[in-house]
Amino acid sequence: MLALVLFAGFLAGTATALVLVLRGLRKALSSARREPGQALRAAAFVLGGAAVGVYAWGMAHAGLAVLDAEDGGTGSSPIRPCREADPDRAVHVVDYHVGFVPLDFECRLSGGGSYTTSTVPGYVNPATAVLGLAGVVCGIFSAADAERRTRTSPTPPSSKGDS
Repeated sequence: MLALVLFAGFLAGTATALVLVLRGLRKALSSARREPGQALRAAAFVLGGAAVGVYAWGMAHAGLAVLDAEDGGTGSSPIRPCREADPDRAVHVVDYHVGFVPLDFECRLSGGGSYTTSTVPGYVNPATAVLGLAGVVCGIFSAADAERRTRTSPTPPSSKGDS
């Protein structure tokens, strides 16, 4: 069931990332030349889409590890994704856990300890955090720029007739 959740997250994340990046690129190409503040808004969309895409990529890796861990065939003990540790340590693996924030695949030991595997690439969590934070910062500056422009722009004349 967990593998299904991870793969559904991967598909939803990939679709969301694609929509955000394409929307940001469309904004960058259409209105950034006329309105300088729109470039920040476009950057926020692209950076947000990239953050979601990198996280979705990590979810795909975690989903594949879960499928591998749940395979009950010959050679399935110790859990395959946990075999990267030394053989003496891998023999004591009794379970696994997938963490979502930060995204990781953790092997639980019979003595109560645990260790994180390299199943999820090491760049996924830092890249997601940096891209997401940069997207939020661009979004905040874009909103502040839009607010500043509405305050400094002259109010349009009233369309009502004076009686």
